[in-house]
Amino acid sequence: MAAKEEGPAIGIDLGTTYSCVAVWKNDRVEIITNDQGNRTTPSCVAFTDKERFIGEPAKNQVDMNPCNTVYDAKRLIGRRFEDESVQRDMQLWPFKVVAADDGKPMILINNKGEEKKLAPEFVSSMVLSKMRQVAEDYHGTTVKNAVITVPAYFNDSQRQATKVAGEIAGLNVMKIINEPTAAAIAYGLDNKYSCYGERNILIFDLGGGTFDVSLLTIDNDIFKVKATAGDTHLGGGDFDNNVVNHFVKEFKRKYKQDISGNPRALQRLRTACERAKRTLSFTTETIIQIDCFFNGIDFYSNISRAKFEELNMDLFRKCLEPVEKCLNDAEMNKMSVHDVVLVGGSTRIPKVQQLLQDFFNGKTLCKDINADEAVAYGAAIQALLLSGQCNEKVKDLTLLDVIPLSLGIEVEGGYMSVMIPRNTAIPTKIEKIYFNSCDNQTTMEIDVYEGERPRTRDNNLLGSFNLYGIPPAPKGDSKVNVCFDIDANGILNVSAEDKITGQIENITITNENGRLSKAEIVRMINEAEKYKAEDEEYKKKADARRALENFAYKIRNRVKYEKNFSSQFDSTDMKKLKKAVGLAINWLDDTEELLEAYIYQHKMEELERIYNPIIRNM
Repeated sequence: MAAKEEGPAIGIDLGTTYSCVAVWKNDRVEIITNDQGNRTTPSCVAFTDKERFIGEPAKNQVDMNPCNTVYDAKRLIGRRFEDESVQRDMQLWPFKVVAADDGKPMILINNKGEEKKLAPEFVSSMVLSKMRQVAEDYHGTTVKNAVITVPAYFNDSQRQATKVAGEIAGLNVMKIINEPTAAAIAYGLDNKYSCYGERNILIFDLGGGTFDVSLLTIDNDIFKVKATAGDTHLGGGDFDNNVVNHFVKEFKRKYKQDISGNPRALQRLRTACERAKRTLSFTTETIIQIDCFFNGIDFYSNISRAKFEELNMDLFRKCLEPVEKCLNDAEMNKMSVHDVVLVGGSTRIPKVQQLLQDFFNGKTLCKDINADEAVAYGAAIQALLLSGQCNEKVKDLTLLDVIPLSLGIEVEGGYMSVMIPRNTAIPTKIEKIYFNSCDNQTTMEIDVYEGERPRTRDNNLLGSFNLYGIPPAPKGDSKVNVCFDIDANGILNVSAEDKITGQIENITITNENGRLSKAEIVRMINEAEKYKAEDEEYKKKADARRALENFAYKIRNRVKYEKNFSSQFDSTDMKKLKKAVGLAINWLDDTEELLEAYIYQHKMEELERIYNPIIRNM
């Protein structure tokens, strides 16, 4: 738990396409605007020959620099290179993804003429560092403590990778919480139900790259998650992909040219399709217009809402499957759900809303919380509670979450014996007796897995350990008690005890398999500091050049446009001043390469030596 003197604790919604940061201040949650004045920031990082961009500046130059602009890093975090979803996405991204020696995906970029491989955690840490900077600019103080949200259906590896990204960004990650749970907190606090008693809330969270459904029961200030389901690879980006593919085929049909191998053309088309998707949420038709699109051809076409819905209908209907699964797991029917709350930018799509409303027999959907900000809002409240700062409005809030995936161990034949089923409330503790699988077995290997498949090879290995010293006995005679204990933070402890000897072995699951090593994390923290220093140095140079430019043009404009300015001074002084200003402006125009800050400062001092004495004599 963070101490009060460590500064404000923030909530960060680390989104696939956009991120948001919030804090509790002035007796309420404040969504913090970034340096562009926007309440959400693109989860986008770009590298050029000169500098690194994060957020809006990165997104704004993506059409010109597609191969070195990285987005959707959240879709790679905690995954393996051979994963089917990674292989599918690689075909659509303009940037390259390659396999590391340990099988993890690495993003290949070119920065300042040097080829670099970046782990998804490292890219995500850059976005988190941007959100941290946004919060620090708002508070005017250092910010270290944060609660970061993840999709409810993220597995342990993805959650741990997100936590590592926070550490690389210099954050003390107090807790990783589920996005729909955070949204439910935001919704529940804005809609006090103390007079209604227990209320069942379904959070339908469809974002840019992930999709979650969570069913919660809110009773006064107690938020109890009943069930969760979803798809960590479904969202607005997939809708964009279908529209992009549609127009790639149309362009090929019309002009007999294939743009699928041209990253820049594809990225320009993707940008236009994303814009069209947003427009179709409030109008029935829009245009796609890209000047000099490919080989000098201007591309112009249109798309109707009906066509957009046809292209994506399979995905839209797929969104209802987790809803049914969630209800079944919670043993609840449609009529038991009091409120269906929309979260995530993609829930603005009319067809998605219609299908969901029809599924719930015409129930009015709740749109009274900001779909883009609700998750960060709830995370900020959780951060406040964990920081130990008490507030009357939220002091009694209790959050009871569930595990998203089943946990178990491998048994004979490579099958998974489930110890804790998915959607079990945490904290929880389960014990089960297992027997030796062969005669005279003296050692039992305990392999811990998470997942829903019957065979362990199809699930995710979390960790393993051995229980030694089992007395030799015929098959099925030795008894070993296996205990799974999950605390409120979702940390899993597994122990195994031989019932005859009392011998005990245990493991705390940190999922080192597939994770970055301590050495890699330290290296990335150092790299992050290096990037930060380079960014600050570049800013120092750019600010010095901008200051000289502003000063020179300010003088020239006074001389040129301000009445009676020149007539007040000696003509010799004015000629000298005009000449110095002209030389400075010409020098700036001729100097394209950004130079060291002291060079611009020296030029500024030369101008000031001429200008200041004149002004003092006015």
